[in-house]
Amino acid sequence: MNSKTAYFAGGCFWCITPAFNESEGVFKVTSGYCGGSEVNPTYNEVKSQQTGHRETIKIDYDADKISFDKLLDIFINGVDPFDEGGQFIDRGHSYTLAVYYNNDKEKEYTEKAIAELEKTSGRKVYIALEPFGAFYSAEEEHQNYYINHPEEFEKELIESGRKKI
Repeated sequence: MNSKTAYFAGGCFWCITPAFNESEGVFKVTSGYCGGSEVNPTYNEVKSQQTGHRETIKIDYDADKISFDKLLDIFINGVDPFDEGGQFIDRGHSYTLAVYYNNDKEKEYTEKAIAELEKTSGRKVYIALEPFGAFYSAEEEHQNYYINHPEEFEKELIESGRKKI
């Protein structure tokens, strides 16, 4: 197995997890936090914009079965890349979009994907591109939320505007 890891901040980490968990080649998705300076921030600290972190998912995958490029495509198609202030009803820095790249190849592919989306849409894309620093796992109740709390998750999708009824 060619094990790799990708880090995407896509607003609510509960909401972007399923698309990756259900992708062939992905063997683990962990909810957590990237981008801030505080060590081991809590959900409440991040949600209240106290730490500079973003809600982020860590995707462990087999690069022989799924590429970073494909993961990035799933990410971009699962968020609103034109929203500068967060995602749907989730507002503030901790809900803004980011790709935390591990190497120059990931950085270059992300720059190209953003440029292409801006060209085809005629709109500014708000996806921060930052070098990976540290990832802190979220508390256990935030892991695989859609599986462990299906009713609450469905309610979140509808109330947030991510899912139309």
